[in-house]
Amino acid sequence: MKKHLAILLFLCAIFINGYTQDISGFWKGTLTMTGGCFPINHIELQLTISGTSVTGDCYQYMDINNYIKKRCRGTYDPNTKKITVQEEIVTTYKIPQHCVICIKNFVLTYSKEGNVETLDGGWTGRILDSPSDCLPGTIVLSRIKESAFTSIPEVKVDTGTLRLDFYDNGQVDGDSITVLVNGKVVLSHQRLTGQPITTYVRIDIDNPFQEIEMIAENLGSIPPNTALLIITAGEKRYRLFLSSTEAKSAVVRFVYEPPTVGQLNGTTSQ
Repeated sequence: MKKHLAILLFLCAIFINGYTQDISGFWKGTLTMTGGCFPINHIELQLTISGTSVTGDCYQYMDINNYIKKRCRGTYDPNTKKITVQEEIVTTYKIPQHCVICIKNFVLTYSKEGNVETLDGGWTGRILDSPSDCLPGTIVLSRIKESAFTSIPEVKVDTGTLRLDFYDNGQVDGDSITVLVNGKVVLSHQRLTGQPITTYVRIDIDNPFQEIEMIAENLGSIPPNTALLIITAGEKRYRLFLSSTEAKSAVVRFVYEPPTVGQLNGTTSQ
C-alpha cells in the first residue's frame, strides 16, 4: 500500500511540475497614457518563454504609420503565474517629432476563463534618455493567434549596405514609381521595366532602421502598379512583391540585427 501511495504521489508531482501554462505568443491590449503621443496606444507583446526567462518584442502603435518597437526581456513565475516584462533597446520607430518614447516595465498576471486568456496588471516607465518618469497605468492584454501588426513586411539584416532592385512584376505596361527612404526621395518618376532600377541603402548599428516606400506615379495600362523588389544584403537575397495604387503606397521595413558571435567567427549554431 505504501509503495502504491508513493508511486501515486510521484506521478502527481510529475504532473503538477510538468504542467506549466505556456504563455509564449502574441498578446494585445490598449493603454491610456496621460499626455501620450498617440490618442490610442495599442500594445502588442510578442513573447517567448524558456523556463523562467522571458524574451521578445514590444510594439506600441496607433497605426502602421505611427509606432515604436522595442526589445524586451523579463521573468516568469509558473507558480504564481506572474510575469515581468522590461522594455529595453528601441529597435524601430516612426513617430511625430514632438513625441517622446516611454520605456515601460510591465508586471502582469496570467489568467484563463473559458477560452479567453489574459495578462492583467500595471506598468511604470521612464522617458528615454531622461530621468523623468512616465505616468503609470494599468493594462489588460488578451492572447491573439497572430500578430496584429503585420501590415508592413519587415526584413532583418546584418550587413552594412543593401542593394534594392525594382522591376516591373509581370508584363511591362508603363508603370512608374517614386521611392522614398525614411520619407526622403531617392528615386523619382522612374519607369519600371524588365531591367532593374537600382538604389542603395546604408544600414548598421548607427542607422538600425530603414523604411522603403514605393509610390505609384501612375498605374500603367494594367492596374494596380506592381513591382518585384530584389534586396541584396551581403550574400543573402530577398524577393518581395509590392503593389501600390494612387491612393495607397507600398512599404517595407529593414531592421539591423547584429550578427551573432558564431556568425562573426564564420560558424553557425543550430
